Amino acid sequence: SEVQYAPVGVVGCITPWNYPLHQVILKIVPAIAAGCTVVLKPSEIAPQSAYILAEILDGTDLPKGVFNLVCGLGETVGDTLINHPDVRMVSFTGSTRTGSRIAHAAAEDFKRFALEMGGKSASVVLPDADLAAAVKGTVNNCLLNSGQTCTALTRLLVPADRHDEACELAAAAVAKMTPGNPLEETTRLGPLASAQQRDKVMDFIKLGIEEGATLVAGGPDAPQGCDQGYFVQATVFGNVKPDSRLAQEEIFGPVLSIIPYTDEAEAIRIANGTAYGLSGAVWSADQDNAKRVASKLRTGQVFVNGGAFNPQAPFGGFGHSGLGREFGKWGLEEFLEVRSLQL
Repeated sequence: SEVQYAPVGVVGCITPWNYPLHQVILKIVPAIAAGCTVVLKPSEIAPQSAYILAEILDGTDLPKGVFNLVCGLGETVGDTLINHPDVRMVSFTGSTRTGSRIAHAAAEDFKRFALEMGGKSASVVLPDADLAAAVKGTVNNCLLNSGQTCTALTRLLVPADRHDEACELAAAAVAKMTPGNPLEETTRLGPLASAQQRDKVMDFIKLGIEEGATLVAGGPDAPQGCDQGYFVQATVFGNVKPDSRLAQEEIFGPVLSIIPYTDEAEAIRIANGTAYGLSGAVWSADQDNAKRVASKLRTGQVFVNGGAFNPQAPFGGFGHSGLGREFGKWGLEEFLEVRSLQL
């Protein structure tokens, strides 16, 4: 037998606003490398970088029609792209709700699809870990891009007897995240993408207070001196209940939930206790022990003791976080069909 790989055909790529160029490149480059043609619909909230990329590609020797750009609302342009009979695959990054709609629509025509969606990632601090390093690493990850990151470590799981210490460390860490104009060198926390996103995050902060979690730092008001712009304070909650909305739903803002646990089994159960499974972290003084616990997490990637993100490794989620993988050879294979020649 001879095994061949064939391009899947026309690929519809639908990308989000939070990393508007990065997410586009992750899709169109491997798709074109696999021999596919691409129709890209960037987010209507942040389309400008996609237009600039289109102008750059138009000035190369890439054949006409290989890369195509359309822009507009998801319910019009996006739906048209998803349902078009000539589109044989949809690659999507965005909300779980929209991803579900795409999966249902793709099933009607048996299209291939790859979905990278939301997350509620847990950072599990084991009893022997360096707590200060674990909290610092988790806070930095949680607040990246003002919390508008699908892989953000938004749940910090700590031994119950170290919960208060973890709260103090987290409060000290977020106090250093100076909000302000992103063009200023002293700024560590910029605004959110829109008024709608800001209001959603502030509503979650108010909800956390109503649910009885302990407000350790931040709150629902705009940061001092940041009345203009869509700013939200870096916020930390302690004593968060694992089944609360604060701990279960993706907030997509600078909000960290600290959850105490009693033993390793409970920590793993809490970490796996959401519908999502995109990212996670494990911290331990024993690397092998950290890897053992990491292997029990139902998630697509795990940062072990602060390990760096590797763009050559596969990236994607379990459960409601998605289907399929990006980066490396796995990202290329998503755009290929397999054919066998029997000789």
